[in-house]
Amino acid sequence: MENNRIQEYGAEQIQVLEGLDPVRKRPGMYIGTTGPRGLHHLVYEVVDNSIDEALGGYCDTITVIIHKDNSIEVSDNGRGIPVGVHPQTGKSTLETVLTVLHAGGKFGGGGYKVSGGLHGVGVSVVNALSLFLEATIRTDGKVYKQRFERGNPTSDIKEVGETNESGTTILFKPDEEIFEDTIFKYETLEYRLRELAFLNKAIKIVLNDKREGKEKEDIFYYEGGIQEFVNHLNKNKDILHKKVMYFEKELEENTVEIAMQYTDSYSENIFTFANNINTHEGGFHLSGFRSAMTRVFNDYARKNGILKEKDDNLSGEDIREGLTAIISVKLTEPQFEGQTKTKLGNSEIRGVVESSTSEYLEVFLEENPSEAKVILDKALRSQRARIAARKARDLTRRKGALESTSLPGKLADCSEKDPALSEVYIVEGNSAGGSAKQGRDRNTQAILPLRGKILNVEKARLDRMLGSAEIRAMITAFGTGIGEEFDIEKLRYHKIVIMTDADVDGAHIRTLLLTFFFRYMKPLIEQGYVFIAQPPLYKLKKGKAIRYAYSDEEMKKEIADMGGNVDLQRYKGLGEMNPEQLWETTMSPETRTFLEVTIDDAAKADNIFTTLMGDKVEPRREFIQKNSKYVTNLDI
Repeated sequence: MENNRIQEYGAEQIQVLEGLDPVRKRPGMYIGTTGPRGLHHLVYEVVDNSIDEALGGYCDTITVIIHKDNSIEVSDNGRGIPVGVHPQTGKSTLETVLTVLHAGGKFGGGGYKVSGGLHGVGVSVVNALSLFLEATIRTDGKVYKQRFERGNPTSDIKEVGETNESGTTILFKPDEEIFEDTIFKYETLEYRLRELAFLNKAIKIVLNDKREGKEKEDIFYYEGGIQEFVNHLNKNKDILHKKVMYFEKELEENTVEIAMQYTDSYSENIFTFANNINTHEGGFHLSGFRSAMTRVFNDYARKNGILKEKDDNLSGEDIREGLTAIISVKLTEPQFEGQTKTKLGNSEIRGVVESSTSEYLEVFLEENPSEAKVILDKALRSQRARIAARKARDLTRRKGALESTSLPGKLADCSEKDPALSEVYIVEGNSAGGSAKQGRDRNTQAILPLRGKILNVEKARLDRMLGSAEIRAMITAFGTGIGEEFDIEKLRYHKIVIMTDADVDGAHIRTLLLTFFFRYMKPLIEQGYVFIAQPPLYKLKKGKAIRYAYSDEEMKKEIADMGGNVDLQRYKGLGEMNPEQLWETTMSPETRTFLEVTIDDAAKADNIFTTLMGDKVEPRREFIQKNSKYVTNLDI
């Protein structure tokens, strides 16, 4: 590694802010949740420290191992966490970093110029929430070790050998008292580690699973960084130009890196990152990029006679149709805000992104007129469709707030007007719709029956989509509008429940609905308003006793529990249940089971929807063959 970039990295660069006790009491405050997301977040916290070393120019290889006992080992070839005595705590700096909250090289600017960790809680939180953690440090020709249990050191730091290597190894096992489940998913780690390798070019990240029957290893290394990320995202799409548009610009303390490529799809996919953190809610880097795109493309179109004087300007939405882009910025002092702390609040980055994007695009369009023409032809088609959609959209507008005359005729609305207390069931077919209408709680539950399968929006623009009566009915019932007019504040129901039959057709309808929500009403999913009802598969009757089973395993268990000789009915569809049964099993808040639809990663979800609902057959066949043995549920 380059020696000229080495800064002082000793005890003085580690600042101490507060103690560790609160973490075990309220783990959710520090890692968000004690479910699977929080469990995997532990790995990312440790890996982030190694990435910080790599960003500083001190490390180029990071290895993550899932051991047979489901413990995790993260190693890097960086400088090694300092082991000298810390002036504030009187303990070794290693022990300070691992036992004191907010102790790390990310505060005060002395340790790292750019840092990826969001809150700087880092490895101390991992330590607090682990059954055990062992740190091995290789530095100054020596190897040091220290072990902790549930956050407390079981020994002082010890010198255990000599070495000519440097770096840090953290081995930890999550505490079963804290986490709902301590089994790591290879695919979840694989996705984030691949993303980190894309975002930090020329850093090698190795993922190795040593669990019995699951042995696997992947090496992520991308010389091209985010250019290769765009290629990866577009691999199942038809691209409009072969070469990925790319630039990197350093200005003062900030770095802007952007890669983009157009496809023939009808949606835009822009993924933004700040210091490797996925800024799902966007921020100033995204607004700077968008305004540059809109201005430069319109200027070019007018200058070259593609837009005439009388023509309206292309909207940002028109210009971004079919665009896949990665915006990655690195800042010394990132400020995160928004509902999930994933919105970048540094206003100064807007100007940096806007000017650098404009500068790059002006040159690109002048030097690549054929690509410019293809992109602008697509934008003009989008503009025509948007104008047509505006006319179609008028059909979905309601005349006044919640007037029953403006709601779709097929909607059986609820009497409750508070969205937080209201829910709407989207039900396939008239028979199920009839049972649901009779069985529901009319105060809080609305029913919207759909006739057959809705349009596959993956293959249709907004104007054609708004020609679909079923889609118009949903937009009107929800009250939010669609596209650029979408407003989550106007949502009329805080639970949108997809209730379809437990068969292949039901799964297809569910996927069509989820595709529509993901492409055109994504905040519904992001803010946790979309659910999938879980109707029972079996009714079991013995004498006067009636029970329901929601899976084959549960059915066998119930039969054994009831002592055998049971009258068994297999439900082929929701319509086979009478209103009381449907209420009792699927709609009553006391007894029902819902799955909440979440997007853990928008890029991953985009790829799944493109694969399942797009034009290309081969990727779909591969996906189904690869995943059929894992499927318990066809939803994201």
